[in-house]
Amino acid sequence: VQLQASGGGLVQPGGSLRLSCANSGGTLDGYAVAWFHQAPGKEREGVACLAYSDDSAFYLETVKGRFTVSRDKINNTVNLQMDSLNTADLGVYYCATPPYQYLGCFQRPGGNVMGNWGKGTQVTVSS
Repeated sequence: VQLQASGGGLVQPGGSLRLSCANSGGTLDGYAVAWFHQAPGKEREGVACLAYSDDSAFYLETVKGRFTVSRDKINNTVNLQMDSLNTADLGVYYCATPPYQYLGCFQRPGGNVMGNWGKGTQVTVSS
């Protein structure tokens, strides 16, 4: 598994961005995929996890209703649509999967134990 997050950039408050997570080492089928946010000077925190089984999703309370995680099976990516962005959302976003297929999110936005991490993508929210 070789993950790469992309799609970050500069956006004004209230704007939107769509991040994408790809696996250049193969498929994402069978993997739960989680998105993590690391704000400047803070620890990395899970914001959304997409289950492998039925694509059900689990969100951090502060992003519910604004962020949507989804799977694109045609392009073999898992995407994070981020709307109504605010300055608290700025930072580096990473995607990650458990070390093996068929391990779930455990109903948590950060999943359980993540074994595969991609390089992050920077999101800047500023007017």
